[in-house]
Amino acid sequence: MLQALNMLETMDVKAMGYNSARYIHALYQVMNLAFADRDFYYGDPSFPPEEPKKGLLSKEYARARAAKIDWAANDAGAKPGDPYPFEGGKNPYLDLLEKWGTAPRKPAAPVTAPWAGIRPFEEESDAGTTSVEAADAEGWVVSVTPSGGWVPAAVAGKTGIGMSQRLQSFVVDRAENPFNVLEPGKRPRVTLTPTLALKAGKPFLAFAVQGGDAQDQNLLQFFLNVVEFGMTPQEAAEAANINSEQMRSSFGAHESKPGALVVHASLPPWVRDELTKMGYRLETRAKTSGPINAIWFDREHGTMWGASSDHGEDHGIGW
Repeated sequence: MLQALNMLETMDVKAMGYNSARYIHALYQVMNLAFADRDFYYGDPSFPPEEPKKGLLSKEYARARAAKIDWAANDAGAKPGDPYPFEGGKNPYLDLLEKWGTAPRKPAAPVTAPWAGIRPFEEESDAGTTSVEAADAEGWVVSVTPSGGWVPAAVAGKTGIGMSQRLQSFVVDRAENPFNVLEPGKRPRVTLTPTLALKAGKPFLAFAVQGGDAQDQNLLQFFLNVVEFGMTPQEAAEAANINSEQMRSSFGAHESKPGALVVHASLPPWVRDELTKMGYRLETRAKTSGPINAIWFDREHGTMWGASSDHGEDHGIGW
């Protein structure tokens, strides 16, 4: 999300208009580039070599990446960049970077859940992630997104120890992501994005959402809705989102669907037509985000605004 925001800083987002074809295209292309970097560079920072965090978050790198955007059509072949020169380093995996995306990827074998066909159990266990935003009068603020224990669960042999579903976010081929290869003691790259935004050094927004790879996307749009389009937190939480499926999924077979774009049912037909002409394959849904939860701090009036979208079982409580 930070990489995407750095790239969007180079553009006049507000002038594009909320959910116009150009705005949606900008979001999608920026996310293409940010997710491509994620899919190659993100991993456990406690394992060497160190990820190029300074380069990835460099404003100069963001400008260089944003300059690659084709404003007429979707880039179905977006690839990771090289952030190392932007932090004064040399890429240790330049050979893998140059070949990234060229080798055929082996599809994973289909997995059948042991309770397949038992609908009530499936429906009861389909939730997974949650998010919690909390703040008090003394100024403490917390944003939490616990996740990783959903069904189906895998037990390590006969030990009785349950392995987190997050294990599937590893890769086993270093050519895909040399920083995120499965090995003992390592933590997998995760999608969880509990977020705190500060303004003048003080909490401005606490926000989070459930939804796998859509988290960075939904929260990016929520943030822009508030700071660029002047929505209240509740309006921003319920607003129509778009979702890209071009990145390599963090789950299952890590499938990528270039050009796949989920849009809200309220998106006007002329905007859909324009996006289709730009190479997008649209899927329309009635709800286009997980349940977004947020707290906005109104410093001028000394109040807090809570928000929870109607896309799940989430709600706000004040006392």
